[in-house]
Amino acid sequence: MSTKISSQNTGKIHFMLKSTPPRATFHQDMAEDERNIMLQHIAYWTEKQNQGIALVFGPVLNRKEPHGLAIIEVENEEQVPKLIAEDPAVTAGIMTVEFYPMKATLPKK
Repeated sequence: MSTKISSQNTGKIHFMLKSTPPRATFHQDMAEDERNIMLQHIAYWTEKQNQGIALVFGPVLNRKEPHGLAIIEVENEEQVPKLIAEDPAVTAGIMTVEFYPMKATLPKK
């Protein structure tokens, strides 16, 4: 992946993160410990949103392939694996995450 992709608005680079749960029915049949970890996952990404890193995040309600989606804005690509590795759902082994560079178009400020 290349770090040459940037937004003309911020000078930062953007990535799309796709998180995959352990099973398609996960949102319906989470165990209590899984639910607690997912609450930590939401708090983690909410904090990243408050820091201006996560522009948007949330579940994608696709019955055949449910997953999470986040669009993030960072200074460099090396930040992305660290952000993913510190996600409580990833450290607990509940979610796996793929990421891809993105040519984001942001609203003018």
